[in-house]
Amino acid sequence: MVIIITGASHVGKTILAQRMLEKYKYPYFSIDHLKMGLIRSGITDFTPEDDDELTDYLWPIVREIIKTAIENEQNLIVEGCYIPFDWRNSFGEQYLQSIRFICLAMSDEYIDSHFEEIKSHGSDIETRLDDSNCSDEQLKQDNHQIIEGYQSNGEQITLITESFDDSIRGVLD
Repeated sequence: MVIIITGASHVGKTILAQRMLEKYKYPYFSIDHLKMGLIRSGITDFTPEDDDELTDYLWPIVREIIKTAIENEQNLIVEGCYIPFDWRNSFGEQYLQSIRFICLAMSDEYIDSHFEEIKSHGSDIETRLDDSNCSDEQLKQDNHQIIEGYQSNGEQITLITESFDDSIRGVLD
């Protein structure tokens, strides 16, 4: 089984992946680690801010990692924001039956009432070197884009509206 976890920045993707690792003992692969490895090694001229271009660049690699894990009957959690909205088009049915897709998003109301808390958890698992561009309006915009993009492709969204922990517990169970 391959579990894909995606969503906007600061939504809790890495925390969910970590909790799944602890509960199910599935290893997880952070697309951010791949991104930074390629950027720091000089293999690409992209920067961490080139999100749209990075999705197109990274997805073919991530897609083949997912296929390889499925072909080898290995469990894997793939976590990151570089999953295209139409990701299902990259796989035949023999792969799709072995993939669980999870998309996390936050409602505007949740962001409004928990913004400082959201920011305070930004480096719980991985350290953010610069989080200065994180604003409530940017989070809302990013979450709207995620919700609209995945829903228009028929995907279910786990919408965090009241309690982050309750929403994550619901996904874990």
